[in-house]
Amino acid sequence: MSDPCVSIILTGDTPALQRTEVKRPRLQPGEVLVEILCCTICGSDLHTYEGTRSTPCPTILGHEMVGRVVDLHPEHLTVDFLNRPVNIGDRITWSVAVACQKCEYCRRGLTQKCTSLFKYGHQKLTDENYLSGGLASHCHLVKGTTIFKVPASLPDQIASPANCATATVMAAFRLAGEIKDRSVLILGAGMLGITATAVAKSRGAASVIVSDINPQRVQRGLEFGATHSILVKKDQPLHSEVHHLTQGRGVDFVFDMTGVPDVIESGLEALDIGGTMILVGSVYPARPLQVSAEQVVRRLLKIEGIHNYIDLDLANALNFLERYQHTYPFQKLCDQSYSLEEVTQAFEASGEHHSYRVAVLPQKKS
Repeated sequence: MSDPCVSIILTGDTPALQRTEVKRPRLQPGEVLVEILCCTICGSDLHTYEGTRSTPCPTILGHEMVGRVVDLHPEHLTVDFLNRPVNIGDRITWSVAVACQKCEYCRRGLTQKCTSLFKYGHQKLTDENYLSGGLASHCHLVKGTTIFKVPASLPDQIASPANCATATVMAAFRLAGEIKDRSVLILGAGMLGITATAVAKSRGAASVIVSDINPQRVQRGLEFGATHSILVKKDQPLHSEVHHLTQGRGVDFVFDMTGVPDVIESGLEALDIGGTMILVGSVYPARPLQVSAEQVVRRLLKIEGIHNYIDLDLANALNFLERYQHTYPFQKLCDQSYSLEEVTQAFEASGEHHSYRVAVLPQKKS
């Protein structure tokens, strides 16, 4: 008889987290059972745990994850994004969202806005799927999930953020288009900003400016390819510093990873004529932006938003990490790990923001 699966459930009540043992699911055609090797705690997981972000409960948090296939339906051929057969023992990751591929948004290529979207680490648990998050020994992949084999050279703790942080950054750069020989400003040097800095540099940007209020994170930006850094201070407007660095011209692209209105508004001021701003970090309630429509028109500015990503972005994320894992010190970004029994400590460590990512290793013994 198979050992039971263990999960840490966010109850929405007291206690907030509850350890539960459940039987292994009986797979339907197209479904996959994965043993979780690593789950990194994303900012949205932390906000949900702390109560500043709502989600249907009971649920299992965790959507940045890597696992090993332990069960497949015997009568169904499962393939990955590249149409390669998926077998028991394969180390994989998968898209955080599963789309129907039929609704109006899916037909328009906006699969992350599918009208019947299923999102790992965000679902209310049901009798049919009670293992849908990464803070568990196993994850039950539903039919239609896009699977990606993880390159053998990628360690779990570098690969795990690919299916959220790295893929979201890749989506932002897909939206931006060609950046070779152009100037780029990254607002915020957290996990998204640091990754975006490395992507911009690797794609041949002429200059990459990274900014943050945290001096350690600004310094880390230089390690990830930034040509210039700005420590943001209240008495020194960000755009003034950018104009100083660019001899008054401003930059071609601004990627905002903060979601902070004051920062975004200063970032708009830092754009050169014909510049583009990509909004990524505005995923929580904040005051409305104060934007001069006249300035947007006269300076020929573009403002676009990206939320989540499409499957191609995750493929590009894994390719990027495989290629540049030694060029930039990605191994330094996740330097704390906990067992499944230590999830509370993992959230506490994540909240202290000493590490860019904190890992939960379900197979690790406490």
